[in-house]
Amino acid sequence: MSQVINSTNFQFPGQTGKYDGKVRDVYYLDNDLLVMVVSDRISAFDVILPKGIPFKGQVLSQVATKFMKATEDIVPNWLIATPDPNVMVGKKCTPYMVEMVIRGYVTGHAWREYRDGKRMISGVPMPEGLREHDRFPAPIITPATKAEAGDHDEDISREEIISRGIVAEVEYEQLEKYTRALYQRGTELAAEKGLILVDTKYEFGKDSDGNIVLIDEIHTPDSSRYFYAEGYEERQAAGEEQKQLSKEFVRQWLIANGFQGLEGQSMPEIPADFVESVTDRYIELFEKITGDSFERAESGDVLKRVEDNVNNFLANYQG
Repeated sequence: MSQVINSTNFQFPGQTGKYDGKVRDVYYLDNDLLVMVVSDRISAFDVILPKGIPFKGQVLSQVATKFMKATEDIVPNWLIATPDPNVMVGKKCTPYMVEMVIRGYVTGHAWREYRDGKRMISGVPMPEGLREHDRFPAPIITPATKAEAGDHDEDISREEIISRGIVAEVEYEQLEKYTRALYQRGTELAAEKGLILVDTKYEFGKDSDGNIVLIDEIHTPDSSRYFYAEGYEERQAAGEEQKQLSKEFVRQWLIANGFQGLEGQSMPEIPADFVESVTDRYIELFEKITGDSFERAESGDVLKRVEDNVNNFLANYQG
């Protein structure tokens, strides 16, 4: 009996294929439906940790669902239903092979590039005189290629995306408009909760009618970085670290235990109390980001629960 979702191997009616991502298992059905099971796997340094985190998948699925609904007036999205706390069902789309990354602050990857003397990221200039976590004069879009399994995403410029025919120019311009509007909405929603949406990424695809739609996830703690707004200016003025709301604490625990995904390093044994603390942190993230109380889903045999809920949905789906 499984209490966490580490892996899945369902056979749903009309299933035509399956894709296993780092966190999400995607099932393709023959009626243009896609069933996304959000697992409890967690990755850091491009390595999936050996133990799943109870309720992590539920957190990611429900955050993404909330913000899909909160932005559907800006751009249509792929989501049709959530028949289970860990499942999102939606329209099968053809994805654009770029991730639309937008950054309001010089943090993370942007800061590492800046610190190393670079003043251009994805073909976008960055001004002189910035310190880590400073706000950009205006948000910048720094697209990245969508990596194949096992590879890393790579920065790519707008010009290269268009010249290589990855996305047609007129469609890319629309992706940029959607990205800026979504980030603005996300910034406003975060501010209502006392948070700063530092940076995030969006993925888009085309549905069977040729419409551009938002796919995958949105504004989750795995795809976005948040700071606490209270004290941000004071911490910047004092040169102190910002108080973050992200899974950075998992990376820091691994570093403290001698693991950064480098050759020759072994994954440390992960104690049960640390797993429990990660669950608690993700629930804290959920409640802070959404403003809702988290209700833990029934966690007896989670795989059977997911399978039953999806099969019941499919049996009654009218399309």
